[in-house]
Amino acid sequence: MKVTQVAVCPSAASQAAGRPALTPELLAASGARYSRNNEGLDSILARIDPNDLEKSVDTIFKMVDYGHQSIADMVPVAIFMDGISIWLAYYLWTLCPLAGGQESSTRYLRISREGLIAPDCLGIPDSLVAEWGGLMERCFASYQYALDAWEDLARRQPRVMGIPAGLIEDASSAAQKKVARMRRNFAFDRARYFLPAAAATNVMMIMSARAWVGLCQYLLSHPLPEPRRLGEMVRAELALAAPRLTRHATASPAHQRAIAAEFDAAAGLARTRAPLDPHAVGELAHPAAPFLSVFPAEGTTPAAVAQDLGFHPHRYAPLGTSLQRMAVRFGWPAVGFAEIRDLNRHRTGTKFCPLAPVGFYGAMDQATWSGDPSVVATLGRELVAGGAATAATGRQLRSGDPAHAYWALLGTQYPFEHLTTADKFLYEAELRTGLGAHYRYARHLREVLGLWYERFPATKGLVLEGAAEPE
Repeated sequence: MKVTQVAVCPSAASQAAGRPALTPELLAASGARYSRNNEGLDSILARIDPNDLEKSVDTIFKMVDYGHQSIADMVPVAIFMDGISIWLAYYLWTLCPLAGGQESSTRYLRISREGLIAPDCLGIPDSLVAEWGGLMERCFASYQYALDAWEDLARRQPRVMGIPAGLIEDASSAAQKKVARMRRNFAFDRARYFLPAAAATNVMMIMSARAWVGLCQYLLSHPLPEPRRLGEMVRAELALAAPRLTRHATASPAHQRAIAAEFDAAAGLARTRAPLDPHAVGELAHPAAPFLSVFPAEGTTPAAVAQDLGFHPHRYAPLGTSLQRMAVRFGWPAVGFAEIRDLNRHRTGTKFCPLAPVGFYGAMDQATWSGDPSVVATLGRELVAGGAATAATGRQLRSGDPAHAYWALLGTQYPFEHLTTADKFLYEAELRTGLGAHYRYARHLREVLGLWYERFPATKGLVLEGAAEPE
């Protein structure tokens, strides 16, 4: 694990224009001073000693209370986190849905066995290290078998990729490179379900110091060693950009109780179900039926809803107030963790995902659809590994093991729901069915849109539902 704070320096154009450059805390202090008088920016900057910017924060702006969260909101910090588990990356986004950032994508990168994080870093009990390690080895092997099978199918039957025939037949170097990339993505999309949540990934986030402090409070309060270690490393890097704020980045009893309550709820849910049969957990054909509840504001009519979609030329365009004021709750009783990671990234509203496994999805429906017996046979054999990992995840959760999520795979299915407003729901539906969307979450969102159309039939054709064609 490696954590690096990256400072933002002025651009050449800013320097040429003579624009000021301030440290993150000095920027916040200037903003705080700005709110206390009407002297203007130039007067504030004149108080700054260019040879000692840190001293300027303490002396010139000593009236600022750095415990005040509105001040911490004005301290921008970017941090890169290399070599954390896929599960921990997911957990970060659950805690920081408004952060900007990126994560290394399982849709575009081959993940190797060497990327599996050591069990002692994850909190795997010593008595189970051999079992866990053997299972993870088996799942990585299944990932490679599945990847080879899908890549081979894409070469032999390029029609299954949905790539325009003209592009496939184009002999130019640029076209063939694009086809090769799309072939890899096609295979990655379908093989990734066998990847362990304990495999390493990289994440960068940019957000305010206030948000980083809040994240540290959760990480440092966590019972597992990996989040705590990350919290310590993030706090150390945060001190480089905002040293006056790190005193708030500590573990707290309130956060510990909140984390424990969330775990207890998931464990309680798992204990109400029969233990998963490792030979019968494969969700082979169809996603679990979605649900959708809408709560329009009083007086909202179907005609108004359709009208407020009428000036919507693309998914980034505004929608009318009837949609902005309508609460929407939607989700699925079973979604693959691979898709949950993507759905979880949506910024608005509240997501709820108790990590109590309900099955395993391994793209067998895609293999059956392809009509290729070799792919069907390969996935049918490898589903045993997916079932074993998912059943072990449920077993560890029921036993009270906080490291249960590290037994899971990206194909392990959990319940997932999202509470937001209708305008944000429709944006998500358009995005997740649009150009280059993953086939699995495109299907999920199309089915939820089907429920939306039942409620508001006049909006069909006005919602810019995509075909998830490859890009």
